Order: sequence, then structure tokens, then C-alpha cells
Amino acid sequence: MTAREFPNWEALYQEKSVETMPWFNPDLDPDVEEALIVLDLNSGTLLDLGTGPGTQAIALAERGFQVIATDLSETAIRQAEAKAAEKGLEISFRQDDILNSHLDRSFDLILDRGCFHVLPPERREDYVQTVANLLKPKKYLLLKCFSQQQPGEQGPYRFTPEEIQQIFTQRFHLRSVAQTVYQGTLDPLPKALFCILEKR
Repeated sequence: MTAREFPNWEALYQEKSVETMPWFNPDLDPDVEEALIVLDLNSGTLLDLGTGPGTQAIALAERGFQVIATDLSETAIRQAEAKAAEKGLEISFRQDDILNSHLDRSFDLILDRGCFHVLPPERREDYVQTVANLLKPKKYLLLKCFSQQQPGEQGPYRFTPEEIQQIFTQRFHLRSVAQTVYQGTLDPLPKALFCILEKR
């Protein structure tokens, strides 16, 4: 597997409008919405990993979650913070790197809609351990990533359900995995996997 080139996230958010980014979706991701119904979740502490434009963090805060949202990019965090403030929402936005995280609390739910699938393959195990340590026992990671069914080699790494199972099995039970699409600005929408992982 060849290493992928990814943008400098800070430069990207400084140079481009968030509404033009491939992953921009102004509404709560429908797969996340469905998962909340399936799991009967409507409150609790939630970590939005790689929040980017902050749209998911905002939508979840509006639904009653106490949200901490992190991103590598300081600019993304500032922009998302301003949008949340406009709506009168209390969301804790923080610049943080999940592979070298300074978060010091545990969560009822973690959402990753685009962080995991851009990490270097050799750091995936570190990601699994860190995310598991940030979750309370028997709580959930909602993971959306590119599917192996997405053609091409550009952009995020692709995964099969079997690979997700293998990568996460030590710390998580793969409760469900579904083929879906990645809502955003691309046409056609990229093929994705949506996974509900329960901490062991």
C-alpha cells in the first residue's frame, strides 16, 4: 500500500471556504442520525473528532449532547467556534491531534466522520488505543470512512468491513457496518462505510 499525500489541513482552511470542501455537509449526517435512533441516544458527552467545518458538532449540540470538537487546524476550530456562537451554542472547540491527544476526560460517544481514513496505516493501532481510552466502557464510536468500493487511489484510504473488524477487534466489538455514501460537495458522492463500534 503506497503512502498517500494529504493536504496541510491548516493551510487548506486558511485558503478555502469550508462550503467548497469535499466533506462539507450543512446537516447532520443521515447515517449518524439513524445510529442515534438505533442506539437510543439523545444526550451525554460527545467527542467530534476532526470536526472541520463544525457542522456535525453543531447539529449534535442542538440535539442535546455536550460536545467537545477537535481538529488539527486552528483555523477550522476558530471558524467552527464562530458559527456555534452565532447559534448561541456552548461547544468546546479545541485544537488537538488524536495521535498525540491532550484530551483528559472520557466520553459517552465519539464521532469520526473523516479522521481515521486519512491517518498513516502504521498509526492505526495508536488511534484505536487512544479512542478506546477516551470512551467509557460499553460506549460507542461512530466511524465513517471511505469504502473499498470507492474507485481510484486519490484521497483517503479505503476499507472493507473485514479490515475494520481486524483493525478494531482488540478494543471494540463491531456492532454494525453498512455500505453508504459520504455526503458532501462531490458528485457523485464517494462510497463509504458507516460503522458502529462498541468498546469492549
